Amino acid sequence: MNTENHSQTAAFLWSVADLLRGDFKQSQYGRIILPFTLLRRMECVLEPTRQAVIREAKAQEGRPDLVREQMLLRAAGGLQFFNASPLSLGTLSDTQTADDLMSYVQSFSKDAREIFDHFHFEDYVQQLASADLLYQVVQRFAATDLSPARISNFGMGIVFEELIRKFAESSNETAGEHFTPRDIVHLTTSLVITGQDDKLKPNSIVTIYDPTAGTGGFLSEGEEYIQSISDNVTVSLFGQELNPESYAICKADMLIKGQTVGNIKLGNTLSDDQLPGSENHFDFMLSNPPFGVEWKKVQKQITEEHSLKGFDGRFGPGLPRVSDGSLLFLLHLVSKMRKAKDGGSRIGIILNGSPLFTGGAGSGESEIRRYLLQNDLVEAIVALPTDMFYNTGIATYVWVLSNHKVAARNGKVQLIDGSKYFSKMRKSLGSKRQYITDEQIDELVRLYGRFEETPQSKIFPIDAFGYRRITVERPLRLNFQTTAERIERVLEEKAIQKLNAAAQQRLTSALESMDASLQHRNREQFTKLLKKALSNHDVFPATAELKALLNALSERDPEADICMSKGKPEPDTGLRDNENVPLGESVYDYFEREVKPHVSDAWIDESKTDAQDGEVGIVGFEIPFNRHFYVFQPPRPLEEIDRDLKACTDRIKQMIEGLSA
Repeated sequence: MNTENHSQTAAFLWSVADLLRGDFKQSQYGRIILPFTLLRRMECVLEPTRQAVIREAKAQEGRPDLVREQMLLRAAGGLQFFNASPLSLGTLSDTQTADDLMSYVQSFSKDAREIFDHFHFEDYVQQLASADLLYQVVQRFAATDLSPARISNFGMGIVFEELIRKFAESSNETAGEHFTPRDIVHLTTSLVITGQDDKLKPNSIVTIYDPTAGTGGFLSEGEEYIQSISDNVTVSLFGQELNPESYAICKADMLIKGQTVGNIKLGNTLSDDQLPGSENHFDFMLSNPPFGVEWKKVQKQITEEHSLKGFDGRFGPGLPRVSDGSLLFLLHLVSKMRKAKDGGSRIGIILNGSPLFTGGAGSGESEIRRYLLQNDLVEAIVALPTDMFYNTGIATYVWVLSNHKVAARNGKVQLIDGSKYFSKMRKSLGSKRQYITDEQIDELVRLYGRFEETPQSKIFPIDAFGYRRITVERPLRLNFQTTAERIERVLEEKAIQKLNAAAQQRLTSALESMDASLQHRNREQFTKLLKKALSNHDVFPATAELKALLNALSERDPEADICMSKGKPEPDTGLRDNENVPLGESVYDYFEREVKPHVSDAWIDESKTDAQDGEVGIVGFEIPFNRHFYVFQPPRPLEEIDRDLKACTDRIKQMIEGLSA
């Protein structure tokens, strides 16, 4: 069944909204349609063993719950859930539909039953019954064939995602926070799992984890991909999701697949990691965290973990700014990596552009990049085309990380420009106007696998992304004068305004007694003259007051003498500058070559040293992706531009003549 048919199935299921219109708000449609779709899908999956389970349920009456559950699961043919009720959606009574329906749902095994709690299903059933719509809704779903023979688990994932997108549109929510387009899922999964034959030997057990699981798209695709390229490999899926409805769909999907549903958790991954400990390290990790989402709500817990646990926690390298938590998810994934000696781990995470370059040297973002790069964890970064996601058209990137690189990749990072690999969609889905075809995915994976320099693939040593930010100081040069304008500025200084009126008057008289026509270009000499004039008028300023006086009576003057402080030139904060010196180059050699010829009196502030290595200059890391793929296009010849301009002005003249004729 192709994607077009999946969309038609989703559209038919969503048409139940026509029944709900008027009695329910638009924002409620999804909360009714999604759980009923789940219920019907589960019913269709259980249909082949339904009668066997009902017979077993009668045989097990009165037995302990644990024994009864085990026997019913066995009767369900190896599925991880069952329903022991003789009822089905098609046989519910039209007179007591609500009671029958809830009895039917309560007859599911525990994990399946709990799924409906996350949708507050019983509340909506009662509301439908009160509006006299329940029986009609039940009949509509009972008539829809959602059997695995007609729609695969993968196809059903697409149906659910289409329904969530419609739900998001009807309730002004952001669908993209709950799932990732399947072409992007397929590309990321292929990049992460390709070439991992060592991990996928027959009879091995492989784990996949997604900390932002959504409806389970990455987990499903990962499992499907591994099963398609390997024989007899057991795949265990793990995930955590914040949104209750998405979590419920993911959990149902795992039940139907026969996965351990206890491995799928509900909650905020950043503040409440529900899969902690050394036992929860995974072979493959895939994630599409929300782009640019602030983490203010969980700031207290994350900051505490960073400061109290350091590198024993998840966020040791640093914390990004509160407005974007993307790099926190990346650090969380890194903390779940298996040790290299145990086979290591691979990560595929989709991020927007800001984690590549936001934050200067010493910032949380830069320190996180530094940690990832200096520990040789970043294997490749692939730029995706724009307009690929349902809720945004911004530039996005797939980061591939590994702590078990092949020898050729050690100490290197591959950047791949995949921004031109796309096809236009026949019909846009929200902001998604483009998609990557299977052939284009294969080409990008080949570009990655070949690990060669091409116009679309560049390879860099780690240090290429590092620099030392040095602070360049220049001396303060001031002239001093007691003009009326500058005396006016003196009286505006806070330290002077604190003096009483009599003291201010004496101060003014002292300043006016000095020769206003003289401009002094040496601070030390002027200070002596000033103190003498003040003393003659019984003014003895405190340190703060003297500083305020000198500040108000001075102006910058490149011709003035250098202001000295404790025998050293005093820096002019207004002329302070920073230079980024490529990592590995001597900051002094760079300074002599790039700075000194232009400003001969400048010097490096050697007190600004890096917190980690103690050397002069603060280390920073950034990945200026676009700069490395920029191709200069020379402007057109001037003659050609002149010709176009003349043709344009001639047309305008003709139009004006035509109007005046």
